[in-house]
Amino acid sequence: MAAVGKLALVGAGKMGAALLGGWLFGALDPRSIAVYEPQPADSIRELAAEKGFALNPQPSPADVVVLAIKPQMLDAAAPDLAPLFSPDSLLISILAGKTVANLSARLPAGSIVRAMPNTPAAIGRGITGAFASEKVTAAQREAAHLLLGGVGAVEWVGGENQIDAVTAISGSGPAYLFFLVEALAQAGAELGLPPDLAMRLARATVEGSGELLHRSPEIAAETLRKNVTSPGGTTQAALDVLMAPDGLAALMARATAAAARRAGELSG
Repeated sequence: MAAVGKLALVGAGKMGAALLGGWLFGALDPRSIAVYEPQPADSIRELAAEKGFALNPQPSPADVVVLAIKPQMLDAAAPDLAPLFSPDSLLISILAGKTVANLSARLPAGSIVRAMPNTPAAIGRGITGAFASEKVTAAQREAAHLLLGGVGAVEWVGGENQIDAVTAISGSGPAYLFFLVEALAQAGAELGLPPDLAMRLARATVEGSGELLHRSPEIAAETLRKNVTSPGGTTQAALDVLMAPDGLAALMARATAAAARRAGELSG
């Protein structure tokens, strides 16, 4: 990651900390990192002491500024962030809903990458959707890809309007899967299983199925589904309900549309 240069991370909450962990245990020199977090967790303080990155130093211009605060905090934080930027700085924002125009109006950043990672980044299995504004150079895009790729896969989209859709699908998506586990466990309990057993079965089923997807990248999800489904069998009986016109696909379409709509509302 030598091409990254001096790096400033603003915000070391769950996602900021996940990104930081990926960089520290990758190839990035900790001495090139400055972390700004007004209320750092003990784990961040301990990591700073162990690895040698700067925690809340005097702000100075960085080559790359990664903004990982809550979107609602942007207006209040913006004046204090200005010293982190030079005319050549790249801003990588993971703030849901905050557009390039919105960020440019508040921060002295000409080159901006909007990115949306997700929580599996904490174990190096995240996926990030990213969009580069027109002022981002090839070298800056490469630096952004290196940084975002430290916690998982990176997919670039061609239009900024697609970032809200990325937020709705992969950014918020882990919560949908966790709720699926809850719902499946509850259904098992209603069928007469002890609740703790139902939860273990539900968790293991989703964990194993996800790993099967991961290990079978060349096989379509549809094919994996059909491999489990015997015509006229128990799985088909359940799928007849889930695949009805008002079933799971329609429900997911409404849910993700609501998430994308909320991402757009956060841009104000």
